[in-house]
Amino acid sequence: MSKMGRPKSDVIKDKIVTTRMSDEEYIKLRDYSEKHQQTITETIKKGVELLYKTQK
Repeated sequence: MSKMGRPKSDVIKDKIVTTRMSDEEYIKLRDYSEKHQQTITETIKKGVELLYKTQK
């Protein structure tokens, strides 16, 4: 019998980043994520990528 569960990814994501933000900042982040139908994590990752591309 084979193991069940989530398939293994080629990219190991073992880094955890936490941040503190005000209620206003969190609400903006949450609202943006919901409006664009993505998770908060996806929103933050896209934001980091956008910053990286514009700073070259």
